Amino acid sequence: MSELAALAGATIVFDLDGTLVDSAPDLIGTLNVILAQEGIAPLPIEEARPFIGYGARRLIERGFAAQGHPAPAERMDGLFARFIAHYNEHSADLTRPFPGAVAALEAMKDAGARLAVCTNKLTGLSVPILERLALAPLFDAVIGADSAPAAKPDPRHLVHTIEAAGGLTGRAVMVGDAATDAGAARAAGVPLVLVSFGYTEIPAAELAPDILIDHYDQLPNACLRLLTACPAQSERL
Repeated sequence: MSELAALAGATIVFDLDGTLVDSAPDLIGTLNVILAQEGIAPLPIEEARPFIGYGARRLIERGFAAQGHPAPAERMDGLFARFIAHYNEHSADLTRPFPGAVAALEAMKDAGARLAVCTNKLTGLSVPILERLALAPLFDAVIGADSAPAAKPDPRHLVHTIEAAGGLTGRAVMVGDAATDAGAARAAGVPLVLVSFGYTEIPAAELAPDILIDHYDQLPNACLRLLTACPAQSERL
């Protein structure tokens, strides 16, 4: 019997950007296209990485503000439309799964776990990325902010995702990288794994995850431990 057999029937829910995939090059690349069109200097990827995770509109707003040009509210719809149009054509040019992610997903899927994506990115942008990276067949549900009652950190987003995958909140784990994921998991009463390499302004360790991991090789065992025990405090694998 597989050592991960206890994962059978559990639902492992993943954030997308900064958790499953390193999408910053394509997201910030698109932001910089919009900035250039507006005559504004581009942002370095490392500076803009923490802006990711709240949706494209927030990314645009923060990108403009970081360059000293607050995005005009009356033009946001147009800026957003241009961002989406460009990003939809380039969302997987440089985006790749984080090291070890595919092997971890396959191991947990083979053990009988349900896998789902809970992201503040639009569903229509998220699914094509997973398809282009050949990850889509591994997931039982992909729920963007537009397909949920409210976006993370609202717990309804996470609960809706678990239910869409056919799972139960009492047998689920949230895997993320930032405060939106931590907030949703805590409010929903779902155990939380955070990755240390994602996109976050608050260091992941300071968000009090149940387990903090530095590589996807550690994820299957982390989920197994959270689903078979109640850890008394946060820990790092």
